[in-house]
Amino acid sequence: METSLYLPVKRFLEGLGYAVKGEIGHCDLVGLRDDDPSVVVIGELKLSFNLELILQGVDRMSLGDEIWLAAQLSARGKGRESDPRYRNLCRRLGFGLLGVSKSGHVDILVSPVAPTPRKDPRRRSRLVDEHKRRQGDPAMGGGTRRPIMTAYRQQALACAAAMAGEPKRPRDLKPSCPDAQKILHRNVYGWFERSGRGVYALTEAGRSALAMWRPQLPASPDGSAIAV
Repeated sequence: METSLYLPVKRFLEGLGYAVKGEIGHCDLVGLRDDDPSVVVIGELKLSFNLELILQGVDRMSLGDEIWLAAQLSARGKGRESDPRYRNLCRRLGFGLLGVSKSGHVDILVSPVAPTPRKDPRRRSRLVDEHKRRQGDPAMGGGTRRPIMTAYRQQALACAAAMAGEPKRPRDLKPSCPDAQKILHRNVYGWFERSGRGVYALTEAGRSALAMWRPQLPASPDGSAIAV
C-alpha cells in the first residue's frame, strides 16, 4: 500500500525543515515551515511511477508551491523512474521526483523547480487551516480504506471522551473543545443526543467510536492521552 511510503517521504521532507502531516485535503502529505507558513509543500505517493501520479501532481499545482511525487523503485531499476522521458516531463512541470527503496531509503531523482500556475486561494487556505488545526499527525498518507482523522473528528472525539462519564453542556466542554457548541448541534457522526435542556449525552454510536478511535485520541492539555 502507498502508506508504506509515507514515513520515509515524511522523514525526507522533515529533513528539509518542513512539519509534515498526512491526508490533508486529499493530498497524501502536506508540509509547512514554522518560519515561513506561506510556503506549502505537497507530496503524492504511488507504488509505481505512472501517469496517474503525474496527474495528481498536476491537480495539486493550484494548491502548493513545491510538489514532490514519490513511488517505490522497481526491483531491477528498469521501471519508469529510469525513463528519461518520464523524468523530463516531471522536470518540465516543476515536480520533484523521489524514489523509495524497499528498505525505506529515499533518492532524489528530479529536483523541483518553482512552478508558476495560478493558485486557488480558497482551496489552498482550507489546506493550510486543516494542517494547523490538526493535532499531531494521526493519518498515514496514501491510505484510502479508513476514515481520516481530521481536526473536526479530533474535536468531536475530545467532546465524546469528556462526556463518557456523564452528560455535559457545551459550555462545560468549551475549554478543551472551542467548537463544542457547533459540533454537538450539527452532530455529523450521530454520536450525541439531547438528554435535557441544553445538555447532551453520548449515543451508542458515540461510545463505539470512542472504542475504535481511542489510540488516536488528541492529547489532553497536560500532554497525556484523554482517558475514556
